[in-house]
Amino acid sequence: MSHATPTRGVRRRTLVTTHPEPPEGFRTSGVPASGTRLVLIRHGEATCNKEGVFGGPLGCRGLTELGRRQAAALLERLLMSRELMTSSVLYSSTLSRAVETAAILAPGIANLAVELDEELCELQPGDADGMSWEQVIATYGEPDWDADPSRVVAPGGESWLGFYERCERALRRIVAQHRGELVVLVVHGGVIEQAMKMLFDLAPETRMRLRTENCSMTEIEFSERGKRLLRYNDRAPLAAE
Repeated sequence: MSHATPTRGVRRRTLVTTHPEPPEGFRTSGVPASGTRLVLIRHGEATCNKEGVFGGPLGCRGLTELGRRQAAALLERLLMSRELMTSSVLYSSTLSRAVETAAILAPGIANLAVELDEELCELQPGDADGMSWEQVIATYGEPDWDADPSRVVAPGGESWLGFYERCERALRRIVAQHRGELVVLVVHGGVIEQAMKMLFDLAPETRMRLRTENCSMTEIEFSERGKRLLRYNDRAPLAAE
């Protein structure tokens, strides 16, 4: 019976197959993300949204049943894909609809504790908090932010410019605190619009009027190369009802 003689000093080569990248001048895809990645998740459908109420701290009463199912559908995806399991921190606005969404999603985001951040809230309603939209317009009028973006919605509330400035300040602070990390923020459609304006270096008074879906994910990378959109409105939709 013969035995193979062990070979010494011979390196075993592992065959690794890679697809050759086109030269830089021909390349349409970007390099892999290596900077700070912010994943902004819009909350599920909210009771105040469904009822047509200005939902600040008083007017926000959390998610509808559909909103909870939307969050559960996204959680199911996250548990299967594990795409956010390397996240270092999970932030949420302090409004109930965001806090409830974040609590549902947390098991799919590395089981992180939810850190509340008031600067991530939707546009502040001030004295209009909890009013129906009809009551807001009857009492304070409807702001024309295209003509005057500095006009507040109601006493104690924010203007379109003030909203942008707060969101920009909050997002820059978070990027500075978590360099090179994957950060998840459960926020609002308005906050995501302000982030997109930052991304594209648009003027603070710009109104993009995006249609950001409930429980969708928008991912922006901040690095030495600049800012880059990695995805927008990425969601796990429920079946049509």
